[in-house]
Amino acid sequence: MPVRRSPALAVALPLLLLVTACASTAAPSAEAAGQPRSGGTVTWAIETEPITLNPHQYAQAKARLLVWNSFEALLAYDERGDLVPWLATGWQAAPDGLAYTLTLRDGVTFTDGVPFDAAAVKANFDKLREAGYAPGVAAVQLRNLKAVEVVDPRTVRLVLSAPDVLILDFLASPQGAQVSPRSLVEAKNLKAGGTDVAGTGPFLLDRYVPGQELRYVRNPTYDWAPPTARHTGPAHLDGITYRFLKESAVRVGALTSGQVHLVEGVPATDVPLVTADPRLRLTRELNSGSAYSYYFNTSRAPFDDLRVRQAFREAVDVQTVLTAVYRDTATRAWSVVSPASPLYDKRLEGGYGGDTAKANSLLDQAGWAGRDADGYRVKEGRRLTVRLLQAAPFVRDRRDVLAQAVQAAVKQSAGIDLKVSLVDQGTAQEAFDTNEYEVFDNSRADTDAGAALNLLLHSGGGINRTRANDPRVDQLLEQGQATADPARRAVLYADLQQRVVAEQALALPLYAPADQIAASTAVGGVRFEPTAGVPASAYDLWIGQ
Repeated sequence: MPVRRSPALAVALPLLLLVTACASTAAPSAEAAGQPRSGGTVTWAIETEPITLNPHQYAQAKARLLVWNSFEALLAYDERGDLVPWLATGWQAAPDGLAYTLTLRDGVTFTDGVPFDAAAVKANFDKLREAGYAPGVAAVQLRNLKAVEVVDPRTVRLVLSAPDVLILDFLASPQGAQVSPRSLVEAKNLKAGGTDVAGTGPFLLDRYVPGQELRYVRNPTYDWAPPTARHTGPAHLDGITYRFLKESAVRVGALTSGQVHLVEGVPATDVPLVTADPRLRLTRELNSGSAYSYYFNTSRAPFDDLRVRQAFREAVDVQTVLTAVYRDTATRAWSVVSPASPLYDKRLEGGYGGDTAKANSLLDQAGWAGRDADGYRVKEGRRLTVRLLQAAPFVRDRRDVLAQAVQAAVKQSAGIDLKVSLVDQGTAQEAFDTNEYEVFDNSRADTDAGAALNLLLHSGGGINRTRANDPRVDQLLEQGQATADPARRAVLYADLQQRVVAEQALALPLYAPADQIAASTAVGGVRFEPTAGVPASAYDLWIGQ
């Protein structure tokens, strides 16, 4: 199913560039890094340590660049948003949409020596559908997968219970990446991943030191790059080390001092340090998928009341908050869909938010008319308190600071007490499982936004933290998943956004996530993953003499 960039991207990108004025944001040039060459190693400082090294368990957009070093998918997206072959050489849909037949590359091997073939693909799907292994994937992305048939060693057929165009997006996703059948059986801790979980990628994971770094070394036999790559054969680099540096000032300091060659995640406050240094270059790109939004838990008071959800949104002047935190480098979101997605509904722009008088009127109507000594609204002796729990492994882009700004805004504008807690993943998951939260924050870098929306908004979605069970929302999601026509899909997902954002106020969209890469001019081949807009793997990187 082709996915194409929205014209909104052309409008959004200039907003991201304001802070750097006339500074260059082009990728490090061939003149600076020289021509591509083989050899050498680089060090890349990254913002987020992965919670798993198994692609089937992938959940962090910031970990995507690591996945593709060791693992590969059956399909990929090109610069136009079209699906292209990768480990598969082609695919054919059945006339009724109830099957896809894929032909596979010959001569591909996993790094543990196991051949890649149709049996390996079936083993991966069987594992993904195994109870308890990847329940979210099985329940959402693969819910329409009925059977996987090995036709011959180079051909596999996916049989569906209902038409599902998003199955192709899954085949191009990290969670659909291929893992060695031997690893699926013998790995010591398969869910966590590690050096004993093998893929077909251009690098092998050589070492993982929790809390410190990951080191990859070149796969010397690699020779099956996707058509989106800029060269063929093995990777240019002998190896690459990723250092986990959570604090942006530390990351950028390591770059400017020459301790690392690249960093990702450059906040507005540190951009001048990069753009003022002629030895460095900065690149940016908007992510596709879903926007960073606050989702309201409708199963609990006070967000079981539409008026309170609407009031919370009106109490926040989103652009003012974003400017305070990101200095005009953030692109405001009006929908739960990123403006980089072709499914984005531009009609939502300007339709809500920042109206303090309306926020207070809505709360009065909802019965939150009183105030306590601290200025917070009260109803029947209870303060209007809502809780946002942020899981530390998923916090990026200074989202903790953004939460503090929203916290101050809703208190000042409408007397809402937003409690913000930065917690470990286990604590956050327990709160979600026991329904002890009112606000859930999330963004996803799925190439097709429909995949993200299925997870976030369908009543059976794996991370539907709104806990809404709206038959109309489910119907629109299911129709979008079953429809192959791009124009029809756009209409369905536009109707969905109107329902979720405009009518039901299930979320407060905040900004469209973007990734930034700052790199030494000695490094060439720096690029973003086509369509998704996230940093690409290290396959095309090289370092000059």
